[in-house]
Amino acid sequence: MTRNLDLTALRSFVTVAETGGVTRAAGQLHLTQSAVSMQLKRLEQALGQTLLDRSNRSISLTAQGELLLSYGRRLLALNDEVWSRMTNQVYEGELVFGVPHDIIYPHIPGVLKKFTAAYPRVKLQLVSSFTKDLKAQFAAGDVDIILTTENTTPEDAINLASAEFVWLGAPGGIAWKTRPLRLAYETNCLFRPVAQKALDDVGIPWEMVVESNSTMTIEASLSADMAVHSRLRGTQPYLEEVPHKGELPKLPDMQINMMVAPKANAPLAHHLAEMVRAAYCCDASDTRRLAIV
Repeated sequence: MTRNLDLTALRSFVTVAETGGVTRAAGQLHLTQSAVSMQLKRLEQALGQTLLDRSNRSISLTAQGELLLSYGRRLLALNDEVWSRMTNQVYEGELVFGVPHDIIYPHIPGVLKKFTAAYPRVKLQLVSSFTKDLKAQFAAGDVDIILTTENTTPEDAINLASAEFVWLGAPGGIAWKTRPLRLAYETNCLFRPVAQKALDDVGIPWEMVVESNSTMTIEASLSADMAVHSRLRGTQPYLEEVPHKGELPKLPDMQINMMVAPKANAPLAHHLAEMVRAAYCCDASDTRRLAIV
C-alpha cells in the first residue's frame, strides 16, 4: 500500500533540526510548541522510526533523523517550487535590505537564502555600509529595512540582540601588548570613539596606525598583527578575541536593532523582518508592532 508523507509534519521536523529546538522552530513556523511536538510525534509514528534523541537537554538527530533531514530538505524545496509556479500567490517586487558589514555574519547569509528560496521572483538587494550611512539612506527612503548597531534602541526600531563588544586582533597576535596601543579602524566606524574613550578612561595611551574607508584594508592590517580593533563578539570569523585578561578595558554592550520603513512593500517587508527576527530569536510581538502589515 502506498503511503504519503505529511509535508506539514516534515516541515516542522526540518525546522526543528535546523534551528536546534522546538521553541525556536515554533516561533519560525508561527505555531505553538505543543503543535510542533505533536507533528514530530505523528511523523515518527508514521515512519516507525525515532528521529530525535531526547535523552539530553538539547535535541539531536538519530541516524534515521539525519537521513530524513537530507530527504526532507529536498522534498520541501521541490514542494515550495511547485507551489510558487502553479499558483498566483507568488510575491513579486523589490526590497532593499541594509546591514552593517560587521554583523553580516553569522545570521544574514541564512536569512537571504531562505527569503530568496521562498520568493524567487523578488529582487532582494543587500546594501552593506556603516550604521550612520544606513540610517541616512533609510531616512531618505532609499532602503526598506536596515539593521543597526547602536548604544541604545530608538523608539522606531526593535531590538534584536544585545551583543558584547570585544577587542579583536590577529590569531596569536601580540599587537594588543604594545603601548601606545596600536588601533586600526574605518574612518566612519561607530565603534571607534567608544573604544578610544574606554582606553582614555583607564589611562591607556593609543595611536591610530591604520585608518581607511576600506573594511578589507582594516581586516588585512589586523590579520598582519599591525593593530587591534573592536567589534561585536561572534561577527568576525577571521580574527581572534584578544586574551588580555583585564589588561585592556571592558567595552560596553552594543544593541543590534532593526528598522522597517512604513512605506516599504508591506507583505514582503513583513516576511523578511520575520525571518530576521527568527534568526535572532527575539520576541515575535516586536515585529508585529511595526507598521508593516
